[in-house]
Amino acid sequence: MTLDDWLRSARTRIDSRDAQVLAAHALGCDRAGLIARGREVLAEESVAALDALLERRASGEPVAYLVGRREFFGLELAVAPGVLIPRPDTELLVELALARIRDLEAPRVLDAGTGSGAIALAIKANCPQAQVSALDRSDVALQIARNNAQRLSLEIGFIASNWLESVTGHEFDCIVSNPPYIRAGDEHLAQGDLRFEPETALVGGTDGLDDLRRLCGSAPARIAPGGCLLCEHGHDQAPAVRALMRCAGLTDVSSWRDLAGIERVTGGVMWR
Repeated sequence: MTLDDWLRSARTRIDSRDAQVLAAHALGCDRAGLIARGREVLAEESVAALDALLERRASGEPVAYLVGRREFFGLELAVAPGVLIPRPDTELLVELALARIRDLEAPRVLDAGTGSGAIALAIKANCPQAQVSALDRSDVALQIARNNAQRLSLEIGFIASNWLESVTGHEFDCIVSNPPYIRAGDEHLAQGDLRFEPETALVGGTDGLDDLRRLCGSAPARIAPGGCLLCEHGHDQAPAVRALMRCAGLTDVSSWRDLAGIERVTGGVMWR
């Protein structure tokens, strides 16, 4: 069997791009290498490795977990089943944070619920003067984020905490978060990649707002005067999150739309 033969067969079961990504990972080459090696007769062990990956993907396992990485905001991040897979929608959150802090001399930024470290590392990579801290309650997530920071040579701090409980004596110019916001029992939890991702990183209680309530309630005390809180949320949660932020004392509360036109991020400013 040649590589082209395997790819043609794989495309009958999974997406064509997924098949190419898995093949490139298993064979240790890039897309150009797949083209160059298309007529190469595969060794038995290579076919076995490719078939194993194909079966796992056909059963629904996310490509990012199978290859152990995902690109986000121009960074290649290691990911594993213990963390949420970074998604393009979240890049809006990074863009908004960068716009808020870019002109500050040494902005203090906290990424609450960092997971793989995607948001924190993207901010640090694009705003080197920022003092970035990444917080998570999961030891597994913090280790993955630390490994990503080390591999990318980006210096950020790490905090083990259940949301902001252990964050005392510090103020930040910007707190960002992509918290769990899916409603418990939502049908999407049984579909696609969500079936394999950690439920604790996805589900935010019966209405999806439990963790957003905690953040909006506790963040203002940790925000420096003129600083902001920016949170990603679900497609229909913007009005509720705006209300939570206003009730917490934040002003200039606004929501921003993603590329699909959905209100995806809401933020507010803390004045004292």
